[in-house]
Amino acid sequence: MNAATDAIQVGKILDTLGSLRDSLTPSARRIADYVLAQPQYVTELSIAELSQQAKVGEASIIRFCKGLNFKGFQDLKMKLAIEVATPNDTEKHMLDTELTPEDNAEHIGRKLQQTISNVLGETLNLLDFSELEAVASAFQQQKRIYFFGVGSSGITAEDAKNKLMRIGFDVDALTNNHFMYMKAALLTADDIAIGISHSGTSKETIKALELAKECGAMTVALTHNPLSPLATLSDYVLINGNRQGQLQGDSIGTKITQLFVLDILYTLLVRDNPDYTRQQKYKTTQALD
Repeated sequence: MNAATDAIQVGKILDTLGSLRDSLTPSARRIADYVLAQPQYVTELSIAELSQQAKVGEASIIRFCKGLNFKGFQDLKMKLAIEVATPNDTEKHMLDTELTPEDNAEHIGRKLQQTISNVLGETLNLLDFSELEAVASAFQQQKRIYFFGVGSSGITAEDAKNKLMRIGFDVDALTNNHFMYMKAALLTADDIAIGISHSGTSKETIKALELAKECGAMTVALTHNPLSPLATLSDYVLINGNRQGQLQGDSIGTKITQLFVLDILYTLLVRDNPDYTRQQKYKTTQALD
């Protein structure tokens, strides 16, 4: 739990816990779930009381805090208290996004709007912008870019291909596992392989990035879990949010946050080379007329 969680800043503790949850041990996950469910209450508990409430040993709580790079439980409590005391529109509206039997179409639409706002805010909280800048810089230098993803993440990969092709990049998206493996096995040090998997555990995408890495290609993960297998084998990791309620399950929020991260990346590429991208966009637009 170290590299992905160095110096968690106040204001990012809850979002970081949410992104790491699936990679925690069972006891650490119980602690994280309790903190996520009742952060304000946790700031008022002693370590013995939290141990009883979360049904874990005090030693597990200490390991949990140390693993997140806090000095101890008191340090976590102090920083968490600052975070929950800070006005946060996301927290305030979380319950508002849950679906109820009384909701009509307008209510659902407004709750969905708020849900999307929440999950985009979480994404901005979790993203390492220096990593994003580094990936954008690499895109300008490498010859070919390949996106790998299956299922819903494959749709995101295709969208990224479309956007980057429109501004002149040599890019492709592979969403069939056989094609993914064959292409990944042929990559070189001149290529970039981007694996998209919300959970970071997609076996197909992991295998594709492993093959790409063996060939010397630069690897990038777009995932919610910074400690997932996909993230672990990647040179750069871009984190998307996942804060969502019953209203949307794991569909639109995940999709929008993936597209949001890739849209930031796209905009960085335009920023860094405006004349070239403008010319290429004009050419590709004219070709489609």
